Amino acid sequence: MKPTMEDVAHLAGVGVATVDRVINKRAVVRPETAQKVLEAAEQLGFQRIGLIKHRIKEQSSGLHLGFILQKQSTQFYKDLGEQIHVQGKQSPFPVAKTTVIYLDDLSPQVISDQLLNLGDHVDAIALVSTDHPLVNQAIGQLSYKGKPVISLLSDLTAESCAGFVGIDHRKAGRMAAWTIQQLCRTPGKIGLIVGSHRYLCQELSEISFRSFFREHAPDFQVLETLVSLEDIMLAESATLELLKQHPDLTGLFVAGGGIEGVIRGLQSTKVNNHVVTICLDLTRITQQALIDGVVDTVLSHPMEWMVSKLLESMVHACKQTDFKRIVNVTLPFTTYTNANV
Repeated sequence: MKPTMEDVAHLAGVGVATVDRVINKRAVVRPETAQKVLEAAEQLGFQRIGLIKHRIKEQSSGLHLGFILQKQSTQFYKDLGEQIHVQGKQSPFPVAKTTVIYLDDLSPQVISDQLLNLGDHVDAIALVSTDHPLVNQAIGQLSYKGKPVISLLSDLTAESCAGFVGIDHRKAGRMAAWTIQQLCRTPGKIGLIVGSHRYLCQELSEISFRSFFREHAPDFQVLETLVSLEDIMLAESATLELLKQHPDLTGLFVAGGGIEGVIRGLQSTKVNNHVVTICLDLTRITQQALIDGVVDTVLSHPMEWMVSKLLESMVHACKQTDFKRIVNVTLPFTTYTNANV
């Protein structure tokens, strides 16, 4: 009778699931364990020896990591994708290849489909997404197949999510509120723009932003939150409408994407007083806006550091068998004004 996986597992002193992981690449197996499986297979004359050798060679050459980001037309995500490719090539961790996918359609169904498709080709995935049952379901399916998924920038509620890499958005929201309070000469109306209420990071930023004013500056009036859907044109329209309805606006916090549109809206409208504006992430566009005095403060992800910790976290996750919340990297954000850019 031909030797089976059970025979190989018994001789190698491992479980059948471990042999299956080596052969079918369902999860990363320690090199020494994979070598035991190979030696047992050779001793028994197992028919899939060639495939086992190929899998071991693949693993020793490094991991294939996948990244699902948002619109490449947004400068921040373009910069983030480039940084991933650069550090992937120079990484001290065993990374053989990085694949970055940009999504123009941010609907949960599209994100879910992309997750499952990319999961067939990579060892681990980092994802920027809204929190939605379809996305969480896809993460669960990938986890079952031995493919860890880490939430990037905005956390997710999926039980099988391997973890999170980003900044503390509660602190970011309170910092934005404190800055507006300090820079506004007199209390007034404050605008707030988010990409979507389904981004947990933006939801937390909004809550903490409002709570700061309730606690420390009740004379300010935080207006109803506007939604940009992470779209530059919609963000510009929201800004123009906000300024039209509230010409006495004193402050604005952009807690989500679309800052390019917000900047255009602020530049194209003449208002009686300067609108103190706080946004996220330093790019060439927000840096110029700081220099020009259109934006007052940028609260930024430390991109190089964040990507380095992300790659390290993904490699670490690939070595585990249970992916539930094994990674939690919360980095301090960097504060920029026109005095330090």
